[in-house]
Amino acid sequence: MNRRLLRGALTLAVMLAIAERCPAPIIFRPGEGWTYEPVGSEGAKWVRKRAKDQLQVAQDAFDHREYKLSLKAARRVVKVWPLSDYAGPAQYLIGRCYEERKMDERAFKEYQTALLRYPKLPNYDDLLKRQYAIASRFLGGQWFKLWGYIPFFPSMEKTAKLFEQVAHNGPYNETGPKAQMDIGTAREKQKDYPQAVKAYEKAADRYHDRPEVAADALFRAGMAWDKQAKRAEYDQSIAKASIEDFQDFSALYPTDPRVPQTQEIIASLRVEQARGAYETARFYEHYKRWQGALVYYNEVLLKDPKSPFAQFARERIEKLKPRAEKQREQLAEYEKKLRAATKAAATNAPPELPAKK
Repeated sequence: MNRRLLRGALTLAVMLAIAERCPAPIIFRPGEGWTYEPVGSEGAKWVRKRAKDQLQVAQDAFDHREYKLSLKAARRVVKVWPLSDYAGPAQYLIGRCYEERKMDERAFKEYQTALLRYPKLPNYDDLLKRQYAIASRFLGGQWFKLWGYIPFFPSMEKTAKLFEQVAHNGPYNETGPKAQMDIGTAREKQKDYPQAVKAYEKAADRYHDRPEVAADALFRAGMAWDKQAKRAEYDQSIAKASIEDFQDFSALYPTDPRVPQTQEIIASLRVEQARGAYETARFYEHYKRWQGALVYYNEVLLKDPKSPFAQFARERIEKLKPRAEKQREQLAEYEKKLRAATKAAATNAPPELPAKK
């Protein structure tokens, strides 16, 4: 028993000695909550009683690349003095700290908070530029991080959404047109060409008074449709959409140096349309649907009479015309007999029974 008491007394004495020598790492401040103060740190020396002074601590720490201390001091400004003139700059500094620590997703979110809560910040444009720069890094292949720390994978879906936010924040700012165009670029990297076209066409409409932006947007919309057309076997509406965008581009910006290129692409797309019609005609011919085959062989000639498929289409049209006519006559005869049978059945139908009273 005496030994147990002695051990207990010694243990208690050691714990008290350690507690007296080592400052508590967890500090509670009224109105702020709990904060962590590492052993050996300056503790409360970074705390100030005025928002201006607290922001200065954060800025000085940032200038000396003490980003953790800067982050802590800036957060205190926002939390303790949220309505002061210093809260906005402090929120901006929070984003800068995360960006310097290579935590781009978190930095983007903190910048967004600054834009929403403090829209009158004098460096609003700089915030937009920083958000755009972050999104551009992800567009270049930078990996997103799991839980903000573990590199996980690049994502064009997430990247497009970042650019959408930038474009929404400042549609007519310097970053707006670039962000809207980069939405399309991200979607193209996903091979989601319809969404890419949607982004480009939105840019063309929104910035129609900026020819350099609108022209590039229309051209890239046509190119995106062209990429989609090359992947589509029978959906020739894609090629049609691409042709229409290129025609609009050529008509609106005839002096653009890319016009000759668009004419070449239009010619190739017409060949693609002819090929699609040809393949469809072959399909109908395979199943002996001569009239349907004739329709699509004629479509080959309408789409591009000079295409490699045109001569074969002409030959098939001449050969299938008699068969199509005979098939049409057979169908007409069948319909005639069907109508006669229907009429006879109606004439010979039993009289209706009187309804029960």
